[in-house]
Amino acid sequence: MRPRRATPDPAARERLAAEMLENIGALRAFAISLTRDGARADDLVQEALMKAWANLGSFTPGTNMRAWLFTILRNTFYSERRKARREVSDTDGELAGDLAEKPAHDGRLTMRDFRRAFAQLPDEQREVLILVGALQHSYEDAAAMCGVRIGTIKSRLNRGRARLAALMDMETSDAMEATDQITSAIVARNGRNAG
Repeated sequence: MRPRRATPDPAARERLAAEMLENIGALRAFAISLTRDGARADDLVQEALMKAWANLGSFTPGTNMRAWLFTILRNTFYSERRKARREVSDTDGELAGDLAEKPAHDGRLTMRDFRRAFAQLPDEQREVLILVGALQHSYEDAAAMCGVRIGTIKSRLNRGRARLAALMDMETSDAMEATDQITSAIVARNGRNAG
């Protein structure tokens, strides 16, 4: 267990608070991509920011604030998922009714088709597509945020792109550029809607 650092002085806390606020749009976009629900995403961002603020003494000044916040948000999301798995049953089929299905399209790539296909990916592949493909984080940063090795990030990214290509009936060679551009567009749009 890492020793907790001393609480930053008031001026440092103010600078760190400003830096945290600068990242809210990106955090919300990431949260929306994980939850696929704006209200849940807002709650997740709020919870992550509260945890970050409460543990501000553990942040190392001069390191990547966004990566630190994304890690907290990601860990909070997965903790909530594990907890929900133990508590929630879907006896009336309400949750199953929200599942996306493979789009039937005429070869034209639409945002709706992409969203449906993207929703079918496992969480780990979606988050890596967002972190590396859309938000342009390095493999190293993504690995640190997800708490896995760089090879795992590369593997998840490649499997995610290939799965998207298959779901959207795209050629695998076209999938990398197209999926990253569309994922970027969704993340940017979700970030603009954060306000």
